[in-house]
Amino acid sequence: MKKKIIRTSTVAMSLDYLLKGQLAFLNNHYEVVAVSGVDEHLETVASREGVRTESIVMQRAIFPFKDFISLWQLYWFFKKEKPLIVHSITPKAGLLSMMAGYLAGVPIRIHTFTGLVFPTKTGLLQRLLIFLDRVLCRCATHIYPEGQGVREDLIHYAITTKPLRVLANGNVNGIDSCFFSKEQVSLPEQETLKNTLGISETDFVFIFVGRLVGDKGINELVSAFKKIKSDNFKLGFHKLTDESQNSKSEDEEGDKLSVSVSLKLLLVGPLESELDPLLPDTLEEIRANTDIISVGFQKDVRPYLAISDCLAFPSYREGFPNVVLQAGAMGLPSIVTAINGSDEIISDGENGVIVPVKNTNALQEAMLKMMCDLDFYSELQSNARRLIVSRYEQKVVWEALLEEYKNISE
Repeated sequence: MKKKIIRTSTVAMSLDYLLKGQLAFLNNHYEVVAVSGVDEHLETVASREGVRTESIVMQRAIFPFKDFISLWQLYWFFKKEKPLIVHSITPKAGLLSMMAGYLAGVPIRIHTFTGLVFPTKTGLLQRLLIFLDRVLCRCATHIYPEGQGVREDLIHYAITTKPLRVLANGNVNGIDSCFFSKEQVSLPEQETLKNTLGISETDFVFIFVGRLVGDKGINELVSAFKKIKSDNFKLGFHKLTDESQNSKSEDEEGDKLSVSVSLKLLLVGPLESELDPLLPDTLEEIRANTDIISVGFQKDVRPYLAISDCLAFPSYREGFPNVVLQAGAMGLPSIVTAINGSDEIISDGENGVIVPVKNTNALQEAMLKMMCDLDFYSELQSNARRLIVSRYEQKVVWEALLEEYKNISE
């Protein structure tokens, strides 16, 4: 009989997207049960991964009474199922699962920190979040930070004295480089999408993928984009069509053509105004600027990455951002901020550019350099996919996790 592992997350979307394919892989070696609140994502996990699922509602925010009910339900579920391992991946599920697992006597209680909230908070809220993460770690038997930056923060804030090990090269699930490949999106499909969105061949497209909230740096990104457009620079723009290539004069060096900037910003993700609203000026600019294209949540982001030239991801905090891996695998260089995860995936000047957090001017300068310096952009683009595939291929991450499960359960 297979030993049982229960994987938990606060919402089913995390199981669906963050652990895609991993649960099915682990289910070949263990009996895997996935636990989160119920919605269509949990149904997708059950059918796609072939694992049993259980619905236990957990709140993302702090609601003491509701959290106690979730804790009680997890406790009785663990007592009934008697798993060898409980493994959580999101903050609230981590706290409740580790406490319930401790009370229920689950032998191995694992939490993976995919990102930390408290470093960007202040005052009483920060102290409360630090306390809760310390409780989580006290109840867990094993703690795994998703990346080296998360590990350093856990040590810096004295969250736990338990050993902290990053599996493989980081990230909870790695990247399926066959799935995230520009070759998977046909040229006709790309052209159709461009036409639908009003993107021309000479447009340089910056793309952001993620929730449209303040913590993701959307205010700074929209502000930087607006400044570039309003300054109306005449730039050496390097995205050349065949027609413009043929029209170049003989004294040009063959790699640049001075044309008026043709620029688009593509925003792929839901607007979450209830949790972390954008500034009113930002919302108005997104609404009014015809060169900002907001398409909302998309189940498959590959077509949007395929028609773009550079990922702009100026987030304030991350654990190990999947979108930077995905964009790199699709051959895009990235502009990211100097935060956990992003600065591990991106090597400044090699496959992208790293700028300070909340710095609109630095972000604007990086965007301009991407657009105008052909040699620089070409070098980053040529390295983008190779560096991701060599370090974060999905099977490497899965095998490392499976080996860790076996080692700690012997």
